[in-house]
Amino acid sequence: MPEIEPTDTSLKSLEGVHLWHAPMSSCSQRVRIVLAETGKPFVSHVIDLERNEHATKEYQAIHPKGLVPALVEDGHLFIESVDIIQQVAGDDSPLAKAASPELLKMADEAQLDLKLLSFEFLFRSRPPPGPEDAEAFQRTHQNDWLKQFRIDFAKGFGPERIDAAVCRTNEGFRHLDDLLSDGRSYLGGDEFSLSDVAWMPNFHRFNLMGWPFERTPDLKSWFDRVSARPSYREALLNWEPEVVPGAFAEYTRKRRAEGTDVRAFGGLSG
Repeated sequence: MPEIEPTDTSLKSLEGVHLWHAPMSSCSQRVRIVLAETGKPFVSHVIDLERNEHATKEYQAIHPKGLVPALVEDGHLFIESVDIIQQVAGDDSPLAKAASPELLKMADEAQLDLKLLSFEFLFRSRPPPGPEDAEAFQRTHQNDWLKQFRIDFAKGFGPERIDAAVCRTNEGFRHLDDLLSDGRSYLGGDEFSLSDVAWMPNFHRFNLMGWPFERTPDLKSWFDRVSARPSYREALLNWEPEVVPGAFAEYTRKRRAEGTDVRAFGGLSG
């Protein structure tokens, strides 16, 4: 969805770029990366997802789905991350011209599986919300899909659902690896583009959960290149809480010792 009409009409008077985002949100990460790549200054509005700030009436007046990110540029509101990175880059920029619409669409569609697998293999390490917080979220958030997702997460995702998400993710990564096998430096060709921006947070996220990227060596080499760009540190690593890598690595080791880590699903162990 491109530009939308804001419920909070005060947004129309905002000048410059304003970004509502969360440090660990992969969609927020891709927006911050393109902002860093373009050098555009922005006013940061951090939304604390653990405190359910995305469930407030005020934030849902900005983003009707109660998700992050949301971006306002000179009074114009955008809420889908792929639309946002295209808006920030501009149609005539090298970042946009070298991008592949197919890869942007793939990255967008991969988000649901990334969310499910992130919650299962990383965020389950955190203490669950108390009954009062869980009830408050169900009462105040207006996104029925997200409310059901929270319920499913609390009950535990079934193995078939996890298997399916892992299989789709594996298929996507293998497709990217095949593209890169022709010797190109970046996903869309020889120039860094929005295609790379869209996929960088995905690789980072699955790397945290111990995904077997040794099976896709060209994709791994691609990530070595793109993660060396200043925008990766500025827009992703610098926003990540210091305790995150160690805490997630410890949880991944625990799941692997139990035989329940991501490699135990979707045929990844074969």
